[in-house]
Amino acid sequence: MKKKIVYLTMFMACCACSKQEKLLVGGPGWQQIAIVDKNSGEMEWKHSLAPDEECNDVDMNRKGEILYAYKQGVKLIRRDGEVVWDYKAREKEEAYTACVLKSGNYMIALSGMPARIVELDGKGETVKEVKFNTATPDISRQFRRIRKTPQDTYLVPFMYKRKVSEINGEGHFLRSVLCSGSPNSVELAENGNWIVSCGDTRLFHEIDPQKKKIVKTVETTKLNWGTLLHVSELVRYKNGNTLIANSSMESNDKSQPLLLEIDSTNHIVWRMPFSPSIGNVTAVRSFYE
Repeated sequence: MKKKIVYLTMFMACCACSKQEKLLVGGPGWQQIAIVDKNSGEMEWKHSLAPDEECNDVDMNRKGEILYAYKQGVKLIRRDGEVVWDYKAREKEEAYTACVLKSGNYMIALSGMPARIVELDGKGETVKEVKFNTATPDISRQFRRIRKTPQDTYLVPFMYKRKVSEINGEGHFLRSVLCSGSPNSVELAENGNWIVSCGDTRLFHEIDPQKKKIVKTVETTKLNWGTLLHVSELVRYKNGNTLIANSSMESNDKSQPLLLEIDSTNHIVWRMPFSPSIGNVTAVRSFYE
């Protein structure tokens, strides 16, 4: 019996090791979302968007279904393109956040007056709604990718206000930290710090929320590549490396890599070169399959 358990454990470990890192990517100005094998750079799956859709955020649930915000709403689809549910934005709203929560539910965020954070169940039905004010009438410039913390608060990267704020479930502001540019995304590091991309200022911050202080700034002029075009969404790996979506949407320079991974010393350890078949990337999720 003990030998069987050992063999089973070894078998499961081998299966886990055989999984490869994949990247789910999307972005405005490109009418597709795709899954790319990180090692080979090959596109393994793609889904065409409607002509009036604009992908602003992407994620994947435990079933491998794809969640994406497309400005006029948020969809959950299967790999064959079948729509599981489609949450429509209201008049004078735009959807810029779509993520899967650890509970298995979903969180979306819609800019507007007021803005709304909405948590949904597996059927796309509302289970919680948080309204908050942005003081920015231009709904396209309010915020981008909001994230939820383990403390059930929300981190909002305010583009126009050039700050990241933490709000509670009643929509009240708890703390804010000014940034050097227009925040495009915010992620949580293992130590609870906020990792904030700053768009067209071509840098990102690491913020200690307890001290309300920027503790590290990575300027892309100091990378062993050259100044990036637009620091969009980030992924912070457990080993401290950071994956950067380098959007080329607002530039004529299409020679730069779409994605880069840097280590803790800001050295580039991996990059995905520009590819006409992939297009502009502002939203990225890493997963293993």
